[in-house]
Amino acid sequence: MRRRSSRDPGHLSDPGVLILSSLAGGPKHGYALMQDIATFTGTRLEPGTLYGAIARLEKLRWIEALPSEGPRRPYRLTGDGASALRSQLDTMAGVVAVGLQRLARASDA
Repeated sequence: MRRRSSRDPGHLSDPGVLILSSLAGGPKHGYALMQDIATFTGTRLEPGTLYGAIARLEKLRWIEALPSEGPRRPYRLTGDGASALRSQLDTMAGVVAVGLQRLARASDA
C-alpha cells in the first residue's frame, strides 16, 4: 500500500481535487465553488466538507485567499496547486484508461 505524503491531497475523489479543478477555471468564493462543482460532478459538497478542504489546500499553499468581496472571500489556484492538480489528473487519466480497457475486454468475453 502506498503511503500518502503530506503533499498528497488525498484520494482521487477527494474534495480537494474537485476544488482545485474548479479554481483552475478562475477565482471563486465558497458558494460559487459549490455551484461549479455540482455542475461538473453532479455532487454538492456540504459547507463543512468544502471549507475543511479549503483550509487544507491553503495550508499546502495550493490555493490562496484573495481580498474579500463583501461577506465573500474568493480563492485562487497557485502555481503549486496547478502542478498538484495536473499530477492528480494525470494519475486519474491512467486509472480511467486501464479501467475502460479492462471493461472492454470483460464485455468481449
